[in-house]
Amino acid sequence: MQLLGKVTWNLESLNTRSSGDLGFRVSFMSNQKQQKPTLTGQRFKTRKRDEKERFDPSQFQESIVQGLDQTGTDLEAVAKFLDASGAKLDYRRYAETLFDILVAGGMLAPGGTLSDDATCTDFCLFKAQEDMETMQSYAQVFNKLIRRYKYLEKGFEEEIKKLLLFLKGFTESERNKLAMLTGILLANGNLSASILSSLFNENLVKEGVSASFAVKLFKSWLSEKDIGSLAASLRKVGMDNRLMELFPANKRSCEHFSKYFTDAGLKELADFARNQQSIGARKELQKELEEQMSRGDPLKDIIAYTREEIKKNNISEQTMIGLIWSSVMSSVEWNKKEELVTEQAIKHLKQYSPLLKAFTSQGLSELTLLLKIQEYCYDNIHFMKAFQKIVVLLYKADVLSEEAILKWYNEGHLAKGKSVFLEQMKKFVEWLKNAEEESESEEEEAD
Repeated sequence: MQLLGKVTWNLESLNTRSSGDLGFRVSFMSNQKQQKPTLTGQRFKTRKRDEKERFDPSQFQESIVQGLDQTGTDLEAVAKFLDASGAKLDYRRYAETLFDILVAGGMLAPGGTLSDDATCTDFCLFKAQEDMETMQSYAQVFNKLIRRYKYLEKGFEEEIKKLLLFLKGFTESERNKLAMLTGILLANGNLSASILSSLFNENLVKEGVSASFAVKLFKSWLSEKDIGSLAASLRKVGMDNRLMELFPANKRSCEHFSKYFTDAGLKELADFARNQQSIGARKELQKELEEQMSRGDPLKDIIAYTREEIKKNNISEQTMIGLIWSSVMSSVEWNKKEELVTEQAIKHLKQYSPLLKAFTSQGLSELTLLLKIQEYCYDNIHFMKAFQKIVVLLYKADVLSEEAILKWYNEGHLAKGKSVFLEQMKKFVEWLKNAEEESESEEEEAD
């Protein structure tokens, strides 16, 4: 019993001592936390990223204006000054101010007027002589500046877009100089043709400002590069089909556009726009034909609609038969298996042979159709073996004549798949020739 009592007392004593130690440790740690040193006093130094510099272009403007006044009309010296100043002045932050000064002589207020409370210079684009040689020299200044400071490229395009919206606020001479400069920069790839979207502004279009500005711009462009280069630049940004938007809606026709730009000495541009509108009209026509076929509209209705479109858009029969062929072949989903697609094609084309016949009244139209068939069978590998059967079907349906087939075989075919298709047609052509000889001999006997 005494031993048991000692054991119990020792356990209790141990527990008491342990809990005391634990309390001491907790208390000690708590005191340590409280005694942790803290930062006090005033913070004198701030990090640069925490500072927000106030936007104040006036000092920047004074530096640029002073430099331009010193260099004067020597554009080579201007280019050198701008190159050197980029290392000291914040071009990235004040890009708009920089370009405003170089173009107009000072900062521009909304609408295109110069700000009254700012220092201005007479050594700028708007005060320069109005001739191509001077404008080319100014284009070099902008080109060198942007080539040296690549980050200014986007800001410069935004500046030109803004200036185009401000055209009404400029004098006629200022507009002419801006148009000439913009044309040169576009021709040499220093600007994207997407900036022309600013000319479609409703107010500028309504008052005829857009069209007259465009005449000067395109003349300048074509003095540097040919119509092919101009067309490629417009196509690249989807502007090739939007030139009609330079005129109000009631004058937005190919005839008006053509006359306006031809009278202004830009016949090349007028022809390009007419061709683009014709391409657009053909695409819309093909789309409509495909929809009519997909709906299963009666062939007589499709033929009547197509004849009406030929008259309205002045489309030749050769062009139309190509559109009809493409529409017929696009209006169905073709089988992917070569052995089945020929049968499907024959059935489909037999249905639409009256439509094809209606627009192959001329030998040239028949040959055009044969070339379209050859091209289609070559481009769609599953149709390679179907060529001869398609031609024979259309011959039997009076769509293609033996004269057209023989001309295609002897000299009129394309290089695409030539050996394959000529081999396919060999026996049928021999049959046609024999039939022709027999017919001639019968005629001679009858005489």
